[in-house]
Amino acid sequence: MSEKTYKGNDLVRGERLQIMLEADELRALDDFRFTNRMPSRAAAVRELLRRGLGVVGAVPNSGNGSSQSFGVLDSENADEGVES
Repeated sequence: MSEKTYKGNDLVRGERLQIMLEADELRALDDFRFTNRMPSRAAAVRELLRRGLGVVGAVPNSGNGSSQSFGVLDSENADEGVES
């Protein structure tokens, strides 16, 4: 059984990103996660990336998505800005 996105597409996450956080940064991340009822720290990090990239104009910022929207890029914009 494969995981699906909220749009019904196959969920493919091919890259792993590890980061080290200070205790206060982790606390802020967890506070954000629980305030926004996100299922995981990874989902919270992706949402913060989406919002941050939207602010600088790197991706369209659609504001606060639904609680099921945890990807950084919309599937229709996922290939934009990626060079082969």
